Amino acid sequence: MSHLFSILQLKSIILKNRIVVSPMCQYSAIDGFANDWHLVHLGARAIGGAGLIIQEATAVSPEGRISPCDLGIWDDAHLEKLKQITAFIMEHNAVPGIQLAHAGRKASTTPPWQGGEKLTLEGDGWHTVAPSAIRYSDHEEFAPIALDKDGIAKVVADFKAAAKRAHDACYKVVELHAAHGYLIHQFLSPLTNQRTDEYGGSFENRTRLLLEILEAVQSVWPAELPVFVRISGTDWAEGGWNEDESVALSKILKEKGVDVVDCSSGGAVYWQKIPVAPGYQVHIAEKVKKETHVLTGAVGLITEAQQAEDILAAGKADLVLFARESLRDPNLGLRFAHELGVETIWPKQYDRAQWRKK
Repeated sequence: MSHLFSILQLKSIILKNRIVVSPMCQYSAIDGFANDWHLVHLGARAIGGAGLIIQEATAVSPEGRISPCDLGIWDDAHLEKLKQITAFIMEHNAVPGIQLAHAGRKASTTPPWQGGEKLTLEGDGWHTVAPSAIRYSDHEEFAPIALDKDGIAKVVADFKAAAKRAHDACYKVVELHAAHGYLIHQFLSPLTNQRTDEYGGSFENRTRLLLEILEAVQSVWPAELPVFVRISGTDWAEGGWNEDESVALSKILKEKGVDVVDCSSGGAVYWQKIPVAPGYQVHIAEKVKKETHVLTGAVGLITEAQQAEDILAAGKADLVLFARESLRDPNLGLRFAHELGVETIWPKQYDRAQWRKK
């Protein structure tokens, strides 16, 4: 029996397999609104056999966007197209998820194909916010604004309102983005958080914002639906957030009802040194899982069916998330099933693909 193609029940949701399409920004929205690109992009991967499709980092406020082209969920008007997307995903026996995000000091940039450069205030840019007024790069024109108590309260309220809209749009999994150097991660890491109030300094203080956001989200998100948190297991930089802190945080998250800790890494500072190699982050998911007994997701240069199968069989993670590989092949689930010799249901429109067996 294949581990990759075994079902997993998360509260009231049953995933048909352990293949997850990782949230990947498409930089294709206008004013936060989804369009047909997002419908086709996400819908194709549902048709292609993945069990869970997590929509890209979706901004909880305009200032929380990485770029002006990011998806948003700060306005009820955003929901019409999002409902079409979730309906299509569910129609094809996959589960729609959404990652709620705020980019913090890494906001206000151009899309990657335009260089990912910081936008100027004279252009389409805006003032960014962060736990502390520290630039991501010395070349940036201005430092972010350090959030005051009212600013922090607004961030928490924005996540809460976004979670309510996510449920209204029929997403079945919500993931809080606390990784990759974005706002919540900026509070977690000592390299980006130099506050001296109750949101800075100690581990308890640096994790406070995430836990306040989690509590606010859970107050409006149905208890029978799963909550994920994506973390950067390590900053890959001296003096930064580390694996032991990730374990300590994950214990708290489990106690507070988080269903899956999605284990990525890096992104806090530009001088990080990441030892990139196939499956280079899997050990983080394994460590968190074994030391906290929370379910974990593994992600990062996992590109082959047998590689994913082996990760699950060895008990290193409970889900495998595919990013670039799912961009290369939207039919990843169908291909992996064929490679592992697993019988799966193809869309009737694609039944011709089965003719090769005859």
